[in-house]
Amino acid sequence: MKSIPCIKIAQLPTPVEKMPRLSAALGGPALWIKRDDQTGLAFGGNKTRKLEYLLAEAAAQGAHTVITAGALQSNHCRQTAAAAARQGFQCILVLYSPTSQAGLGNAAQSASANLLLDQLFGAEIVLTQHELRDQVLQQTFQAAERAGKKPYLVPYGGSSPTGAAAYAFALQELMAQEAHPDWIVFPSSSGGTHAGLALGARLFGFPGRVLGVSVDEKQEVLQQRVARLATQTAELLGETITFTADDILVNADYLGGGYGVMGAGEREAINLFARQEGVLLDPVYTGRAAAGMIDLIRKGRFQPGERGSLPPTVMFWHTGGSPALFADQYRAGLSES
Repeated sequence: MKSIPCIKIAQLPTPVEKMPRLSAALGGPALWIKRDDQTGLAFGGNKTRKLEYLLAEAAAQGAHTVITAGALQSNHCRQTAAAAARQGFQCILVLYSPTSQAGLGNAAQSASANLLLDQLFGAEIVLTQHELRDQVLQQTFQAAERAGKKPYLVPYGGSSPTGAAAYAFALQELMAQEAHPDWIVFPSSSGGTHAGLALGARLFGFPGRVLGVSVDEKQEVLQQRVARLATQTAELLGETITFTADDILVNADYLGGGYGVMGAGEREAINLFARQEGVLLDPVYTGRAAAGMIDLIRKGRFQPGERGSLPPTVMFWHTGGSPALFADQYRAGLSES
């Protein structure tokens, strides 16, 4: 397997912990958690692993500026801004409302949660509408090139083969911790974490199943995206492994009101994790994935793996995002729970 450049930013390995009180409360499988909310950079999160490789690639290309895009409360953008500050890059973030242009006019003046942190890390903020995000991102990149800023474009969610490789190695890290659950459950959206875990399972002989709970995409769309990215990531690492959509496990039954819309399932999951285990989820990603996991447990969908353990073990891979709990649009809904 090829090695690729890496700048050490994250605090690794992240802990693996049992969740006995939540397991008892749900009356289902033995529950564990992988704490990638504790990667150490700017309140942690899964993007920090990816940025170790993405910023190394940026440095190798002679970049001075990193540019990326996300929603107003993007965890990815918050970690990118922090990593850029730490490594001496300029950072430009193209941020958009998930649903419309509502609130963009005064967003920078009334910043909360991740958006406030973006500002503290010194990122330049470019606000736009959801439907214009790709166009504005390209325009921002081209303007930075013309200005001699030597930009490097970080893809949405850090989900390129370079970024996804980080999660192939994360799966290897998990196995070295002698944690071999029957199931790994996590939120999936841009596909990088999902693709990396799927590839890592194949590369390192993980015996369990890797299930992504979709945050915003239909099952077939996400399966195809992840399969393509996992295949490309294998190629980057010098491995000939081809994935098809059928190789990728996705559950898209929990899309609720759409991306970024916190519903009853997310509120229940956030409260259960907090009150049973003292663990903070976020309203968009981990809250939705945990809500899906909880419902699947109640429906008896998790079965023992190849080792036949009874009860089966399910590991929730916590991808971070807790600062979003303090965003204006979520705080009121949580206080009413």
